[in-house]
Amino acid sequence: MTDDELQNCRYFVSYTGIKLPVKLVNPLELADLNNRNTFIRAFYDEQDRLLGFEKMVYGAVEISHRYEYYPDGVLKRAEISMDEDVTELNYDTTGAMVSA
Repeated sequence: MTDDELQNCRYFVSYTGIKLPVKLVNPLELADLNNRNTFIRAFYDEQDRLLGFEKMVYGAVEISHRYEYYPDGVLKRAEISMDEDVTELNYDTTGAMVSA
C-alpha cells in the first residue's frame, strides 16, 4: 500500500455482496481493533472509491482484493488473493467482465 492509501484507511467488521467491488459493512474505529481477532482493513482513493481491502485474521492477511477503475469510475480490474492463489478479473468500459 502506498502512503496515500494508508492515510485513507478505514476498518470494517465484514463485507457483503457478490458483485465487485464488494460492499463493506459495520465500520470500526481504530480503537475497536484492540479487542478484535478479525477485521477488514480497507483503502480508498481521493474520490472515495474502494481501492482494495485485506481481511485480517489473527494478524495475518487471509484474503485481499485490489481494484482499478476507469476514469469514469467503472470497475476496470479486480485482483483477488487468497493464500498464494491470485485471480484476476478484467472488465470493459460498461462494467461487463471480459476475462477471468
